[in-house]
Amino acid sequence: MRIAQVAPLFVRIPPHEYGGTERVVHALGEELSRRGRHELVLFGPGTSEWPGELVAICPQPLWEMHTTDPLAYRVLQVEEVVRRSGEFDVIHSHVDYLPWLAVHRLRAPLVTTLHGRLDLPELRPLFAMHPEQPLVSITDAQRAPVADLGLNWVATVHHGFRLGEIYHMGRGDGGYLVFLGRIAPEKGPATAIRVAIQAGIPIKIAARVDPINFDYYQQEVEPLLRHPGVEWVGEQGDRGKDELLGGAIALLAPIDWDEPFGLVIIEALATGTPVISRPRGSLPELMRHGEHGFLVWTEEEMVAACRRVGEIDRARCRQWVLERFTVERMADGYERAYSLVQKRSFRSVAPELEPAE
Repeated sequence: MRIAQVAPLFVRIPPHEYGGTERVVHALGEELSRRGRHELVLFGPGTSEWPGELVAICPQPLWEMHTTDPLAYRVLQVEEVVRRSGEFDVIHSHVDYLPWLAVHRLRAPLVTTLHGRLDLPELRPLFAMHPEQPLVSITDAQRAPVADLGLNWVATVHHGFRLGEIYHMGRGDGGYLVFLGRIAPEKGPATAIRVAIQAGIPIKIAARVDPINFDYYQQEVEPLLRHPGVEWVGEQGDRGKDELLGGAIALLAPIDWDEPFGLVIIEALATGTPVISRPRGSLPELMRHGEHGFLVWTEEEMVAACRRVGEIDRARCRQWVLERFTVERMADGYERAYSLVQKRSFRSVAPELEPAE
């Protein structure tokens, strides 16, 4: 099968540090290539590494270019996919809804993996306008905000990686908690710091601060960094995350939103590190309360959970994710999705290019 992968343009593939969707795209490409029965073309940012042809839409990832109009490159990406669409058996988009505007000019079926949150009110009329578009969710929970719209869900495919090669079993003997991810209100970094302080356990903050959340960082997070038990360690690559998570008593992820997936959850569990979070969104799909950590609601319950993490079997945490979130499972799921999209219809193909009756 000849497959086009359409990737976000903001971060290189694979990313050096931050970039969840980009990690997924690269892992999927490597596994599909390894199987030896697919030809893969990536429409993505320059400097990316890819096991096939790379169509560089921009010379560098957009976050490195500091362009004033990133939408121009995104439109250019869609137009290049349209121009070459006749070369493919299926087009797999990871860039949300923008390609839908050109769907009737595509000469191959399109399937879209939705990687982000679906609870934003502006998405509802847009999705309702395109109910025929074949969609893949990354967890079943992700679908909940738009469950009433009758969308064309093809599959749920959990993210998968070679976690056992990237992350190693840690002993959790560092004596600290860890928060890993973006500094954003919905991720709960300030809550994580408060919980750690109340529990009397040091915490390390490994995070990225995006410009859009800089005010939140200055007002809510930065003042808490002055506490002697709080250490800012910044963004981390795979090796840094492996060491940081493996030495932690637990990962604190006090999310205040319905997380669509949460890569950091399976990354932590891959090192054997229990997770303390809230039972929102995808979390009950990714872990089991009392077995791989604790899913609780209040800060007081999180403080109590910090003192109970010794009850969690770290080896079972690692075994859980190594069995369930594999790149092989992910690639199997997408191969089935590609076949289904091809067989169901050519609704996303220009009418004049449909086969005659």
